[in-house]
Amino acid sequence: MADRADFSGMTCLVTGATSGHGEAVAGLLARRGADMVLLGRSAEKCERVRRDILAATGKGPDVLLCDLSSLEDTKRAVAEFLSWDRPLHILINNAGQVNRYFQLTGDGIEETFAVNYLAMFHITLLLLGRIIESAPARIVNVASDAHVIADLDLDDPDGRGRRYSMMGAYARSKLAVLHFTMELARRLEGTGVTVNAVDPGPVASGIAKKEGLLPRVADAIIQLTFPRPERAARTAVHLASSPELAGATGEYWRFMKLKEPRLSADPGFGSRLWELSARMAGVDGAIAIKKN
Repeated sequence: MADRADFSGMTCLVTGATSGHGEAVAGLLARRGADMVLLGRSAEKCERVRRDILAATGKGPDVLLCDLSSLEDTKRAVAEFLSWDRPLHILINNAGQVNRYFQLTGDGIEETFAVNYLAMFHITLLLLGRIIESAPARIVNVASDAHVIADLDLDDPDGRGRRYSMMGAYARSKLAVLHFTMELARRLEGTGVTVNAVDPGPVASGIAKKEGLLPRVADAIIQLTFPRPERAARTAVHLASSPELAGATGEYWRFMKLKEPRLSADPGFGSRLWELSARMAGVDGAIAIKKN
């Protein structure tokens, strides 16, 4: 499967680009000539990745600082990008986290659901007009096989009405990502924009780095036994770049192979989740999609 070798003139935005899988994806695309935009929360970490890419390619990426747990800050960051008057050919929605304990964002949303899913929904819809204008374009959403254990209740989407578990919250957010991916792909038919989801598999990243003995032990095991981010990033880069997948949309991939996700049997579930997410994010869920 030969992926596109030259991304010169193409703008690619990667969220969560300052560590692990996201950093590896950004680096691989930058080495193929893409004009990269790194979105991350830490100015220090973004600058480190920017310098690394500059040293490797001779071209430093642009940086968008954004706290994806904040709807207001996400909106501000998107407005900043749009003000640059640049196209957007590839959006990699990679940012994610796991929380050992239940936490609410400033917007009153369980934080894992807010960062892993709702921020993805929010930023994608706010950028959608620019992405469609830039078509052909691709959106790649990072999901997880953990979705198979999830229960997503549209009356309680972020799980505040149930006993909190770290894995349950993570799995629920990733199930929402998959439903969003399939629904967005359906709505974007005929626009020249494709949308697919990827599970990079276990990654030796810093996602488990939290305070406390248990997270530190878990992170040490992850670093020793899981594949390096550069290897895990191959599938996302393949979805973003392969000529063979130019028209592929509404698909779920893991370890370079197409896989069938375990989704609700209710054909209207994705549409109802979309409308609920739009209300939670405070955006127009009926955004006009102009088709080519």
